[in-house]
Amino acid sequence: MSTSEPSPGRRFDQLVEIMARLRAPDGCPWDREQTFDSIKPYTVEETYEVLQAIDERDWRGLAEELGDFMLQAVFFAQMAREAGHFTIEDSLAAINEKLIRRHPHIFADGKADTADAVKVRWDEIKEQEKKARGEAKKGLLDGIPRAMPALVEAQQISSKAAGSGFDWENIHQVADKVREELGELEQARAGAEQDEMEAELGDLLFTIVNLARFLKVDPEQALRRTNAKFRKRFSHVEQGLAARGKTLSESNIEEMEELWQQAKTLGSN
Repeated sequence: MSTSEPSPGRRFDQLVEIMARLRAPDGCPWDREQTFDSIKPYTVEETYEVLQAIDERDWRGLAEELGDFMLQAVFFAQMAREAGHFTIEDSLAAINEKLIRRHPHIFADGKADTADAVKVRWDEIKEQEKKARGEAKKGLLDGIPRAMPALVEAQQISSKAAGSGFDWENIHQVADKVREELGELEQARAGAEQDEMEAELGDLLFTIVNLARFLKVDPEQALRRTNAKFRKRFSHVEQGLAARGKTLSESNIEEMEELWQQAKTLGSN
C-alpha cells in the first residue's frame, strides 16, 4: 500500500463522518428518517449479498459488499449515538476487548491446541462473563435468537443440545431417524391433515439438519449450493425452449426434462 493512501483506520473514520453528515439536520432526507427497525431489512439483505459474493468467488464484488455490510453497523451506531445509547467507539472497544479476552491462548498464557479446544474455552469464558455481569442463568437454548432463519436456528439448537450430551451415538441412528420421520410424514399425508403434515415436515427437516451436523456439512451452504445449481439448470431449460421459439407455458414436461438432463450433462452444477 502506498504511504500516500489513507490508513484503514482513517477510511473507517471517514465512513463514520459521512454517516453523521447524512443524518445531520441538513443532511439526506432519506437517511434522516430511518430508524433501527426500518434499517433491519437492509441489514439482512446486505448479509445475503455478502454470502452470494462468497459463493460466486466474486472477490471484487465481495470487497464492495463488505463495504455495504460495514455501513449497516455504522448506521445503527450513528442512530444510537444520536439517542444517547452508545457510540461506534463503544462497539469497537467491546469487540476488541472480547476478542482478546476470549483468546487467552493467543494474548495470555492459556492453552488450546485445536479448534474444538478453542470453542470449549470460548464458551467457558462467555459463561464467566455472564456471571460477572450478574446475569441470571438461562436455559441452554435461551441464548439462541428466535429471529434468525429457521435452518440456522436448527443448526445452533442441535449443536448446543449435542454439546450437553443430548445426542445420537452415531450417524446410523440419525439416518434411521430420518427414515422414521419420513414415514411419519407419509402417514400425515395420507390423513390429509395440513397441520399434522407441517409438524411432521418440520421434524424431518430438523433431523436432516442433525444429519448434516454428523456429516460435518453446513446445511445452509449445502442448500444454497443446490439452489444455485437449480437456477443454472432451469435457466438452461428456459434458454433451450427460447431457442426453439417456445416459452415455458407453451412447452410440456417432456421437453423440459430433456433440456434439464442436457444441462446436467453439460455440467450446470
